[in-house]
Amino acid sequence: MTGENIRENIRDEILKAANLLAAADLLAENGFINDAVSRLYYYLFYYVKALLLTESMQPKTHEGTLRLLGMHFVNKGLLQRNISLIFSKLMKYRQDADYNPSFFFTESDFKELREEAVQAAFEVQEFLKRRGYIKLQKGNDPEKE
Repeated sequence: MTGENIRENIRDEILKAANLLAAADLLAENGFINDAVSRLYYYLFYYVKALLLTESMQPKTHEGTLRLLGMHFVNKGLLQRNISLIFSKLMKYRQDADYNPSFFFTESDFKELREEAVQAAFEVQEFLKRRGYIKLQKGNDPEKE
């Protein structure tokens, strides 16, 4: 992957993430809280994938994504530990939301998790900006260079 390819792929991942956050909000507004929580996970997942692209890493599994986040960014002190903790929590909650028929999230749960996910994504976004991988326009949409 070339430097410009990496930047394009990072922008694509962030655009996917933005769509998933919008979907999560719509689902929550319409009472589909478990589905909204699941979308929050994928929102942050695409931000983490964008982050991993900076090291030319494309993990094959969700667990691998979490592991690489910890090894290459958190353990090296490049990002705060809370990002991997939030990502790990959302990963577990996505599994509960999608596969546990007796598990129900509340609107309050969604709001709290959304706040955490957005904060973690913001920290990733700031890292990507500092490293020159993205420029942001108004509305936090990656700018096409």
